Amino acid sequence: MAQLRIALAQTNPAVGDLAANADKLVEWTRRAADRGAHLVVFTEMSLTGYPVEDLVLRTSFVEASIAAVEALAERLADEGLGGTPVVVGYVDRANRAPRVGQPKGAPLDAAALLHRGRVVVRTAKHHLPNYGVFDEYRYFVRGDRLPIFRLHGVDVAIAVCEDLWQEGGPVSVVAEAGAGLLVVPNASPYEREKDDVRLALVSRRAREAGCALAYANQVGGQDELVFDGDSLIVSASGELVARAAQFAEELLVTDLELPEARFGGLGVFEVEAGDGSVITVERVELSVFPVEPYDPEPPSVAAHLDDTEEVYSALVLAVRDYVRKNGFQSVILGLSGGIDSALTATIASDAIGPDRVHAVLMPSRYSSEHSLSDARELVDRQGINARVVPIADVVDAFEKGIELSGLAAENLQARVRGMILMGLSNQHGHLVLTTGNKSELATGYSTLYGDSAGGFAPIKDVLKTLVWELSRWRNAQAGRSGEFLYGFATPPIPENSIEKEPSAELRPDQRDTDSLPEYDVLDRLLDDYVEKDMGSAELIAAGHDPALVTRIIRLVDLAEYKRRQYPPGPKITPKNFGRDRRLPITNRWRETP
Repeated sequence: MAQLRIALAQTNPAVGDLAANADKLVEWTRRAADRGAHLVVFTEMSLTGYPVEDLVLRTSFVEASIAAVEALAERLADEGLGGTPVVVGYVDRANRAPRVGQPKGAPLDAAALLHRGRVVVRTAKHHLPNYGVFDEYRYFVRGDRLPIFRLHGVDVAIAVCEDLWQEGGPVSVVAEAGAGLLVVPNASPYEREKDDVRLALVSRRAREAGCALAYANQVGGQDELVFDGDSLIVSASGELVARAAQFAEELLVTDLELPEARFGGLGVFEVEAGDGSVITVERVELSVFPVEPYDPEPPSVAAHLDDTEEVYSALVLAVRDYVRKNGFQSVILGLSGGIDSALTATIASDAIGPDRVHAVLMPSRYSSEHSLSDARELVDRQGINARVVPIADVVDAFEKGIELSGLAAENLQARVRGMILMGLSNQHGHLVLTTGNKSELATGYSTLYGDSAGGFAPIKDVLKTLVWELSRWRNAQAGRSGEFLYGFATPPIPENSIEKEPSAELRPDQRDTDSLPEYDVLDRLLDDYVEKDMGSAELIAAGHDPALVTRIIRLVDLAEYKRRQYPPGPKITPKNFGRDRRLPITNRWRETP
């Protein structure tokens, strides 16, 4: 057996910022080298950021990416790091003639092995995901190579992200090619419970390949996507060896005992893969002899987050990165005293600090006394910035100029609040956070250009019942984690905001249940209809009330035009409103039992 110290660089790149990403790649390679790593593996498209979407259709971007990876190889050597092999993700281009139906310029979701100032070998993702949030047939052509490089007597193979998730392709020929280690750069977005699926998959693929497997995953927020890290190393038998933290950058350095290379020949040969494709195996040699035996460091296995903490951490990271990567210094939101705005404010405070969070309390003639007092109590508990802007006179001014009644009059109040928030955003440069939850968004229980106005929606993919669960969880952490505000271990969200009956307070004695069923009933139905794509008959067979099924399906379907105009927000479920679920606005299909 041979020893190899591998470093997985779980980093948070910024899409399109090739210079800053290259700086980070050099910095983290230096950290790995200082810790004695023999190999550094970065994440999928770590040089360009992921996903780059239509940027790859610009020739200038692809050319810049190719130039950047070559410059990076030279820079690593110039800075004394050329002796440490580095696997880095970037965008490349296939050498093939243009074809109808292929993306312009034939871009590749590529990975390169950098060593001693040059790009030693290149490869590209073979399986292009085209489901959920992925649309990679639009952007890339597929690769057909499995590079294997000999490092200190160990044969190391490289595959890219989706190639691990699908049958056939490069991963299916790793065992036949005789690799002792498979390294996989990934940018695998977060959704609830995906971490357990990921570990099971990595373990199974390691057993199939007959070798240890190192899975390096991106971390950070990118528009609606959140990447949770959770990089993994498993043994050839599929046992977990090392694991990085979730939702944080980390250099996971691990010592492995691996079989020495079995094959003497280098060069190129072809192997038939299980999906009917032919994979070209390319062998190159960096170093033949194993390293001198050394005392390994104990592997690091990060503590795993429970489901609620995982979701909350994802939302915090998404807000922090959206603010930071888009150049905002502060956020603003309407604070009503209700649970949705309370949770949104708390997430923002945890993400960027309470001193950068601005709340506007906008009572109307229908606002209850406790709404204002609950909002003020949250402000005091968290130390965020706040101002009170009563809206009654503004609403009266509108009503004098235009006659409105019923729902139109109710919505006017929400639109006045939205106008105030957008005006303050425009004046002071704040990012407006929209406070609506997924249950409201699903059923259209929101006002266009009112409470739906804003730049980012932190709880857009969070059902109402989960809003309460997250709020209670966050309050429970205050005493445990030693958060002391004003000398007390104070929960950040007032208990009354959690316990009181929800209301939009747009008319006297209004309650959400005037228009919607109880949220525990509604959310179960929404989960089946939206997440699981059940039709009407399936929903009824699953035990949902037939009349309620008809009513809620109608509400969800009619609200599609509203959702198209809603701000982006972090995806935490298998099917969010946005990139995942794309239904026509003009649509005469109706579900019938």
